[in-house]
Amino acid sequence: RGVAKLKNTYTDKLPELINPRTGRVHTSYHQAVAATGRLSSSDPNLQNIPVRSEEGRKIRQAFLAPKGKKIVACDYSQIELRIMAHLSGDKGLTDAFEKGLDIHRATAAEVWGKTLEEVSDNDRRNAKAINFGLIYGISAFGLARNLNIGRDEAQSHMNAFFTRYPGVKDYMERCKAGAKEQGYVETLAGRRLYLPDIGARNQQARQYAERTAINAPLQGTAADLIKQAMIDIDRWLQGQDAPAKMIMQVHDELVFEVPDAQAQTLAKALAERMEAVGQGLSVPLIAEFGIGANWDEAHG
Repeated sequence: RGVAKLKNTYTDKLPELINPRTGRVHTSYHQAVAATGRLSSSDPNLQNIPVRSEEGRKIRQAFLAPKGKKIVACDYSQIELRIMAHLSGDKGLTDAFEKGLDIHRATAAEVWGKTLEEVSDNDRRNAKAINFGLIYGISAFGLARNLNIGRDEAQSHMNAFFTRYPGVKDYMERCKAGAKEQGYVETLAGRRLYLPDIGARNQQARQYAERTAINAPLQGTAADLIKQAMIDIDRWLQGQDAPAKMIMQVHDELVFEVPDAQAQTLAKALAERMEAVGQGLSVPLIAEFGIGANWDEAHG
């Protein structure tokens, strides 16, 4: 089924969408489809090209730089967790980012009471699932299913997380209470997302709205920041008359096409401009970059 999906969705369809005049595939981006304010992509959707499986990554290898050029992929590192640290003001989370620690390893050490050196790869994987799960308002049942552990054990991990990062728990409760009172939540830039179901009698609808109240300010602020970065970079490229093109945006990642000889210099400058939009945050915003002959190589 997995192979059939890759074939039907990508390898059969993408060649049909090549523009005969340019010899390229051109996506369409939409400003007002995703509720959180992220850009969405269609015809073809370039934001769901697989990255986790080896077969899926082969499709990314088909996105090639022209002769004499390289693909540069610049990606925000853990931007939503950084925004969580800023919005919640939690000292443990803020300290970890300010010290440049591996946040998943730091969480594992905090939750399981180990030193950073004692944390195993499995501990880190579990901590990563907790970190990202909690951003999306995951329940103990959902976390148990993701980690393939019992519900009680999952609840115990969540309790340990909130004991270590009490500011995160307070932030989540503030989000839900504020949404119930006002009927909306806001991104850091003040963009609103209305939540009509926040007071719904239907428990499922209400819980979904509560999860959205926690996540939308994080994902929405990340969307605002990368859009600001896109505007700033476009202005900079035009001002410099730099021979680089911004060719794709995939949520927290910007993809560029740059001349081979200037790839390293331009990649560094582009990543720095992405980081510069985070000056108002209480933790550093980090953009990492990769360079390659194709998108997979640059993303790897």
